Amino acid sequence: MQFVSDNILPIAIALFSGSMLFWSVFGNRLRSINEVDCPAALQLINHKNALVLDVREDSEYKTGHVLNSRQIPLGKLEERIGELEKYKEQPIVVVCRTGNRSCTAYATLGKHGFTRVYNLAGGVIAWQKANLPLEK
Repeated sequence: MQFVSDNILPIAIALFSGSMLFWSVFGNRLRSINEVDCPAALQLINHKNALVLDVREDSEYKTGHVLNSRQIPLGKLEERIGELEKYKEQPIVVVCRTGNRSCTAYATLGKHGFTRVYNLAGGVIAWQKANLPLEK
């Protein structure tokens, strides 16, 4: 017991970092978010006519984006959701820089009745690491 009381801060840090690691690996699965990797996203785009929805800000989008993607910044998605109504029956691959903001967009789309939504795991960074093209 003396060990625990003498080392409470390092133990707390270890527990916190462990829980953050667990959440980063399993969090989206626990929240029932359909994630796809780059090859699966390409299959959806090329064979299922999926819409790529980029939820990054304008300045990020201009640095490079997935070919033929549609951009609606996450902060404006709720007010512009009507623009996506015609895609309600199509698959939608949601993209951001790392895959975090797109999880929020995924939830917003689900709340509005979009059922075929996928989050690109790793976002545009993963897309670039896979040597897939970006349009500027």
